[in-house]
Amino acid sequence: MTRAVDDPGQDYAAAGFGASLAPGRKPVLLLIDFSRAYFDAASPLYAGVEAARASAARLHTAARAAGVPCVFTRVEYSADGHEGGLFYKKIAALKCFERGNPLGDFTPELAPLPGDEVVTKHYPSAFFGTRLAEHLHARGIDTILVTGLSTSGCVRASAVDAICHGFVPLVVTDAVGDRDAGVHAANLFDLAAKSADLVSEAQALAYLAGLQR
Repeated sequence: MTRAVDDPGQDYAAAGFGASLAPGRKPVLLLIDFSRAYFDAASPLYAGVEAARASAARLHTAARAAGVPCVFTRVEYSADGHEGGLFYKKIAALKCFERGNPLGDFTPELAPLPGDEVVTKHYPSAFFGTRLAEHLHARGIDTILVTGLSTSGCVRASAVDAICHGFVPLVVTDAVGDRDAGVHAANLFDLAAKSADLVSEAQALAYLAGLQR
């Protein structure tokens, strides 16, 4: 049985969790899976996360203005989903990302622009089964501003892998979202305790602006 505590934040802090990381001077903006599947009310993955998309769009504009590279991820499977292995079998809704399904496309409100990189993935993490870590290391990237969907899935997996690969993950709380507020909050709490620093959109924008000084 798991013990209950009155103040989880205080309990985790007392145990030594949640130390702050120092952001570097060479960040990348990571925009995870901003596909139509999360914004079309008829989609099984619809999550009501339009505010997160709007926040990420503002960060995208600011990052490009600051000369910070931007990486979008997308998900795509063949008709049998073999690229996703057991993960594809676990979640029936991943059929939204079968090749040719418009639900897998980016939305007009937030889509890659010339000069942005697009990484196609088959699993939750932007790093698993891709060359993203090697590519970012080759460019001298030290910090990753993490935005995207969903907080409990691909955002969490990508942030954990980011710190494991030696990058400082800054999860922008206004620019990530999930289908359930409680799940969203619990995952942000755990990320802050163990794997990432949490920043607001305003803090992320100030960080990007400071890079130009």
